[in-house]
Amino acid sequence: MTTITKTPGTKPLSAGRAPEPKRDLKIATGLSHVALVAWALITAGPLLWVLLASFKSNTEIFLGKPFALPNSFSFDTYVNAWSDAHIGRYFINSVFVVVISTAGTMLLGAMAAYVLARYKFPGNRAIYYLFVSGLAFPTFMALAPLFYILKGIGLLGSFTGLILVYIAYSLPFTIFFLAAFFKSLPYEIEEAATVDGASHIRKFFQIMMPMARSGLVSITIFNIVGQWNQYLLPVVIMSGPGADQKLLLTQGIAQISVSAGYQAEWSTLFAALVLTILPMIIVYAIFQRQIQAGLTAGAVK
Repeated sequence: MTTITKTPGTKPLSAGRAPEPKRDLKIATGLSHVALVAWALITAGPLLWVLLASFKSNTEIFLGKPFALPNSFSFDTYVNAWSDAHIGRYFINSVFVVVISTAGTMLLGAMAAYVLARYKFPGNRAIYYLFVSGLAFPTFMALAPLFYILKGIGLLGSFTGLILVYIAYSLPFTIFFLAAFFKSLPYEIEEAATVDGASHIRKFFQIMMPMARSGLVSITIFNIVGQWNQYLLPVVIMSGPGADQKLLLTQGIAQISVSAGYQAEWSTLFAALVLTILPMIIVYAIFQRQIQAGLTAGAVK
């Protein structure tokens, strides 16, 4: 019979029981949860207040309890914002400009990023760094040159000029993001398509684009949000005769708050803000998983 000796000063380990987590790890996890809850409240608090204020009158907003529920939930303020304050027209203008400019940005950006990432030719890195250098160029420094360039070619105050500027403004980050993403895709499938006689255009649109779907969705959402919230570029470009009919949402909301002065209907203004914010929240809620997958897909081959 075998005898089991017990070493003095040691405690027997229970079979199948995992070691207890360290106390400092528990504290760090708890603090991170508290920080996330606080950040969520700080972020969602103003949005919730704007939503409630859009149903209130000026008296309720300034003389009543600002954080209380409105006396009645009526959508009259949203109807007034959409029709009387012309938010409907500004909304349609913004949708048109953002859809066309995002489509142009993704087409040109994806093609340029694919070539720069998958093909080796003289000047490859120089062209790539030239595109990426646009990330370090502040937008406000280009306002005056853009104004005179568009004025000289007759595109000032037109949707065409604004769409071209939006595309140029969004290309650097799009190429920077997608070039790294295309590099992480396997080369074997592309080589097999080349052996089968596929052309460069067919390989790009039928093979590489579906493989890069998660990255394309992520950068598309980033471009949509960035162009939807842009204010400086439309203010400078959408000027001149008849430009008041071509204002975007950000310009329209600023015009409502400035032109009304002390007689502003703040509930109408807050309703316009909700109509501006809501589409981006819906887009992010729908494509949340694709955005997260696109941000992490390029990290692991």
